[in-house]
Amino acid sequence: MIRLTVAGIAAAALLVGCAGVRAGYETPTVTVKAVRAIPSEGLLPEFEIDLHVVNPNREALKLVGVSYTVSLEGHELIRGVGNELPPIDAYGEGDITLKASADLLAGVGLIRELMTAGKDTLSYSFEAKLDPGALRPSIRVRDSGEITLGGARGSAGNTR
Repeated sequence: MIRLTVAGIAAAALLVGCAGVRAGYETPTVTVKAVRAIPSEGLLPEFEIDLHVVNPNREALKLVGVSYTVSLEGHELIRGVGNELPPIDAYGEGDITLKASADLLAGVGLIRELMTAGKDTLSYSFEAKLDPGALRPSIRVRDSGEITLGGARGSAGNTR
């Protein structure tokens, strides 16, 4: 009798869990739209990172949170999280702006390396994990490229 009750509860939990995973769900796409320095209140520089999200599904995308990192020349300068994100309408698109400040110690290591190397370009990488909550898979974004004195050019990569 106890085994039958436990099996019934497990089956019910499985059915409820599977109800959140709908057939035909497509992973939304996310691209890095802009990265810019903003005025800061302290010694460390602050940045805004704009992401553009396209939701190809019939339900609004309500993101629970995001975690991200930005690296220059392999030095992880920025790491952050966010949890107050706007919903993206069904079959819609929208922008998300993340705010972050630089890591002082990583910045010192980068400056020391740049002073000895004398480079004209810097390689950068941006990685983010967006959490759509429930039973949806995380959305992973990777973007990388080079920054030159004349501007930036990158490979707007988007992977899951």
